[in-house]
Amino acid sequence: MRQLRGNVRYRFRSDDHDVNIVIEGEAGWVQQYVEELGLAGVGWTMPTATEVQATNLSSVSVERQKAGINIEMEDAPESTRPADMGPEPDPSRIPVVRRPIGELNLEEKLNQVGLAAAERPDVIELMEILEDMDPPQPVQGATSVDPMAEAWLRELLQLVVRDHGITGLRTEDIEEIASSKLGGREGTALEVWLDSLFSAGKLVKIHGGDSTGWGPSPKWLAGRF
Repeated sequence: MRQLRGNVRYRFRSDDHDVNIVIEGEAGWVQQYVEELGLAGVGWTMPTATEVQATNLSSVSVERQKAGINIEMEDAPESTRPADMGPEPDPSRIPVVRRPIGELNLEEKLNQVGLAAAERPDVIELMEILEDMDPPQPVQGATSVDPMAEAWLRELLQLVVRDHGITGLRTEDIEEIASSKLGGREGTALEVWLDSLFSAGKLVKIHGGDSTGWGPSPKWLAGRF
């Protein structure tokens, strides 16, 4: 750690171990705790509470500054009206956009900014991609009932989320695409297994219409669950 004075903030973060440490206070005190925690040589330290001189003051604030007046509003009574209310509002600078209800063409607006609307991935295409994949490493962890099936499900949902921009798949689609790789689970057995992963925090459940969808939690998708 550099030798700093005054108030400082020390920060160390490790995504691999899901560690995020922040220590803030007087420099010597922070240095002491960093050394006690065995963090010397990692992380970074920066000064805090640096005094900043405002440059965009209003005319009222400039006059008050010249007169040496520096009253913090939090110390003033609640009934005290602020001396500087800022510039007068100018309604003419607020753009007015009017259109009949229902006439906003979202697809056209997305095309104008270069964004393509999300498309539902083709079930057959996903099935073929999975078939061509090398078997993934089984999921590690005591909470996994079927490590290999869970690994294949993660590969499938990763394809859907990262390559197609879709938040999840319906139970029926998961069954059609990957039932053979999920331990032959079908119907109720598949739904019960997916629900157990949801209860464990590995999946999110998506309710819509007459079907249920399943999406991955970010931590599980990254293999850190």
